[in-house]
Amino acid sequence: MLMLEKVFAEHPAYRPGAGEALCVCYCGEVVAHLTAGERASGEEWTEDTLVPVFSATKTASAACFLQALDEQGESPQLRLGELWPRFPAPNCTVEQLLSHQVGLAAWDVPAPMHDLEACRAAVESSRPLWSPPNHGYHPHTLGPMLDILMLSLCKMRIGEFWESRIRRPLGLDFYIGLPEELAGRVALLQAPRLHGSMPDTPFYRAYFDPASPINRAFNCVTGLASLRQMNSSYGLSCACPARGGIASARGLALFYQTLLGKLPSVQFDPHVQEWMSRPVVRGWDLTLLCNTSFTCGAMCEPGELFGRGGFGHAGAGGSHAFTDPTTGYSFAYVTNAMQLGILPGERVLRLIEALEA
Repeated sequence: MLMLEKVFAEHPAYRPGAGEALCVCYCGEVVAHLTAGERASGEEWTEDTLVPVFSATKTASAACFLQALDEQGESPQLRLGELWPRFPAPNCTVEQLLSHQVGLAAWDVPAPMHDLEACRAAVESSRPLWSPPNHGYHPHTLGPMLDILMLSLCKMRIGEFWESRIRRPLGLDFYIGLPEELAGRVALLQAPRLHGSMPDTPFYRAYFDPASPINRAFNCVTGLASLRQMNSSYGLSCACPARGGIASARGLALFYQTLLGKLPSVQFDPHVQEWMSRPVVRGWDLTLLCNTSFTCGAMCEPGELFGRGGFGHAGAGGSHAFTDPTTGYSFAYVTNAMQLGILPGERVLRLIEALEA
């Protein structure tokens, strides 16, 4: 871990109120926990600091859904129409939804994230833009769709299942819907620094084109469009399965140890790890316009982001977490100094390289 500590210490010059944390766990124990900078101006970032982790929430949400599915005697091959008869792609499976193959990354009409009935209507009135085996990342629509399916499956939303079955029994600092009394521990998100113009790439051109389905994929679920909204009590408590997680680096890294069966007080069925660790789709991503690979509920490529053979998820702004079952390590990096881009940048790559050195 000495190399990891050395690379972490080479952090960039922080703005006032910006900071970061890194945690690595092995065999159920924290083996490295590093912090630097501030969670707000004049307030030190500590091991207990919480921060929104955006799409890094997706693996925890998928694990909850898959655990509930297994407890019902079902598998990811279950047709979505069995749980949601009016789903626009009823013959697609849970596995295809969780690996971003159902073609509903963008809905035909927008809907507010907090209104599940409005989201249900938006889904049911939309037409899939592609079908399996094509895939394209569903950055925001996956959350409401998972919540609606979870209610059909077990009469609970993802956040309720997570809190009662996983987070509270383990005492994890990883919330899908933050209690109001913990808001004082949360790092204040800061807008990314812009250095010149945005990259002139097909993805960014589509992202900023209001008529593009890629633009709609990032904007059709409304409610957390601005930094001010994300820092609000509403933003922290929203409990959206796709982007509503609030965690410390320690809480995020320990969650992955639970998936590996290293925290015996809470057990995911071994099927869940198997489903989440096995690649399902690889190739050109119709949303991100680059090559990606997904398991049933997690990212697994580009490979340099997930160890030698691991799985996990990146989060908007720079958060990143994964586990590598071949080594038993789990890794979590969080920051409030938001960065441009969907996938983590050079700093996270260097930290992962140091972990493997």
